Amino acid sequence: MSATRAATPPTRHAAVDPVRPGRSLPTLVRHLAVATGVALLVLTVSYQLDSFRNYQLATVAAYLCATAGLTVLTGLCGQLSLGHGALMATGAYSLALAQNAFAERGLTAGGWLAVSLVVAVLATVVVGAVVGVAAARLRGPYLAGLTLAVAVVVPALTVTFDGVFNGEQGLAVPVAPAPAALGSYFPHERWQLWVAAAASLICLVLLANLVRSRYGRSFRAVRDDEVAARLAGIHVARTQVVAFVVSAASAGLGGALLAVLAQSVSPGAFGLTLSLFLLMAVVIGGLGRIAGAAWGAILLVALPDLTHSLTNLFTLSPAAAQRLEGNLPLAIFGSTLIAVMIVAPGGVQGLLSRLARAMRARWPVGRS
Repeated sequence: MSATRAATPPTRHAAVDPVRPGRSLPTLVRHLAVATGVALLVLTVSYQLDSFRNYQLATVAAYLCATAGLTVLTGLCGQLSLGHGALMATGAYSLALAQNAFAERGLTAGGWLAVSLVVAVLATVVVGAVVGVAAARLRGPYLAGLTLAVAVVVPALTVTFDGVFNGEQGLAVPVAPAPAALGSYFPHERWQLWVAAAASLICLVLLANLVRSRYGRSFRAVRDDEVAARLAGIHVARTQVVAFVVSAASAGLGGALLAVLAQSVSPGAFGLTLSLFLLMAVVIGGLGRIAGAAWGAILLVALPDLTHSLTNLFTLSPAAAQRLEGNLPLAIFGSTLIAVMIVAPGGVQGLLSRLARAMRARWPVGRS
């Protein structure tokens, strides 16, 4: 009897242990299934929209990379960043330099765009690692001050070294047209949407799996209590650097995609205002939720149209209209942020989650 009892526990563990490594597989499969469904939806919708709407949707995909990365850094790891606009500028200028270098050598095929995107991400990773190492030593307003300095310095460098970055005029970004197999009259904006959506979905799948992994749990532990995380054996500084590098890579990809869409890059497009808009968009969408980053990206693209429409409601002089249109986005963003924090502190995605839970509690599925 004793031998049988002694042999029983290993049998139970042997039956349970092999299941544990496989628990992450359904999560990956689920993320890939969602990404495939979204890709098919984008493919279908792109044929129903006009060129301008396709371009807007592609811009949402580009911003989504940056907002998702900022969500991981600020929402999950608890590090405030006011310099993600500068990281997007790093990715955009890196892609522009790579594309121009390829064009000078006659390498204009569409496949080289993927190489340029990888170069842009790697260059931003290097910058993010340098800033992340410094940021890991700072807290509170000092961390905000560091990232704010990055947001100011990086665009200024493009003006200082005008021999490389062409100053305020910026750089042109040569982009190959859509593949000939799609037809000679295939809309370029639709091809841009496909490229931006594919890159954005790959970024989101990687981030979603990272959040569900032990690195994501370490991010949350550091955010909640650094002392407790350190006592649990988590290297706090290393975790914060990893979070900053991941977020920088996402921002660099988003900036590179914006450069592809605009086919040009200039320092004025990546000023301090962009960094503030990114942070506010993440908070409004739902801080700490990847899905909330999507709402923030949509708001970033919808805001210029809303501003232009509101400006046209008033009869103003051209100078006054220009000043109003320049300051109105910040006012709208600020007002929206205040309203969301009062009505839904968890952001738009948090509000939707609360409504979904309330509906499931009121009308339970599969219960009599």
